Amino acid sequence: MFRVSRFAEVLKLLSRGFFDQLVEQHEADRYRKRFSCWQQLVAMVYAQFSGASSLRVLESSFNAHSAHHYHLGCKELKRSTLADMNASAPVEVFAQIAKQLMQQVRGQLRKEGCELLYLLDSSSLTLKGHGFDEWTSENRTRNTQGLKLHVLFGLSERAPLAQAISAANLNDIDYARRLPIEAGVIYVFDKGYCDYSWWWRIHCSKARFVTRFKRNAKLEVLEDRRIAKHAQGFILKDQIVRFANKHPGAGRKNPYHLPLRRIEVAREDKPPLVLATNDLKRSAQSIAERYRARWQIELFFKWIKQHLRIKGFFGKSENAVRIQILTALIAYLLVALYAKRHALKRSLWLVLSELRSTLFQRSDTELHRHRRWRDRRSRFYSQQGALFA
Repeated sequence: MFRVSRFAEVLKLLSRGFFDQLVEQHEADRYRKRFSCWQQLVAMVYAQFSGASSLRVLESSFNAHSAHHYHLGCKELKRSTLADMNASAPVEVFAQIAKQLMQQVRGQLRKEGCELLYLLDSSSLTLKGHGFDEWTSENRTRNTQGLKLHVLFGLSERAPLAQAISAANLNDIDYARRLPIEAGVIYVFDKGYCDYSWWWRIHCSKARFVTRFKRNAKLEVLEDRRIAKHAQGFILKDQIVRFANKHPGAGRKNPYHLPLRRIEVAREDKPPLVLATNDLKRSAQSIAERYRARWQIELFFKWIKQHLRIKGFFGKSENAVRIQILTALIAYLLVALYAKRHALKRSLWLVLSELRSTLFQRSDTELHRHRRWRDRRSRFYSQQGALFA
């Protein structure tokens, strides 16, 4: 009985019908008869899984498994063709595929009614040198030249739920303002998203947030709350406050007029964290733990930079770079969905390592071979016994 390879099994998590609709909508396969957009996606996801260091290595390793190309819907790969496709193919096709996978990731937890904790942050990708300077130098900042990856990360899902790729000089809060706010969700972010109007929008959307006050925030203390005995030494202060300045200047107006929580959290050998939240009910320690969970999005950025191809790029055009970043996210989501479908309890790194070494191995092939050998041996010995009876 024929069995598909593990790579083909993972790719089944992608909706081919939805992908074909996107290709038709964006005319991504127009004038491309020999190398389709689907083949481009398969090749780039394979590059992420296999850890190919260059187009030459990708071409050689992918073509070495030509017996599997038919079942993947692919043909022989040529690096020059893939390079041309990456430079010109519509980025939106890959962005929509990533979005569709993100919707798959979040669907189950919505049904189960779990508490939803969303972490918001960004990470810069440095792009300097010949080929990059032509389109990155104009938007560079004092610290970064390249692109910035913005991610809304679901803590329970352990996966990104929304993403955007922007110039390095785009302020983080500009991306946050475009995000739809979901009722009942707890949003956790750092001081880079300090915008009182946006905080007010989160509150009015019946969501909660946990972040940090800036040092220059002018606050009026309304109440000093009692600190639980078990939290003393960790929680230094728990206060109900409100903004003292409704007109920060430059024609701006602060719409946030309701009380907030101000919580000071002790840190070893560092100044205390000063947290801000609109959650007036939960314990101060619980609020602090939610802000501490923000570290998980930092670990996510570290993971994809270490284990996927998101630092060294196959092409130097902006289009090629964006497609490679998106295929890295697609690969991460496919691994997460594969682990969830098979109820794997191992870390995603171990799941990826196993896939990386068995991409073109057919599932359970060795097990079925062993069973057939065992059955043949059993029949052989049963017949031998009949001969000498």
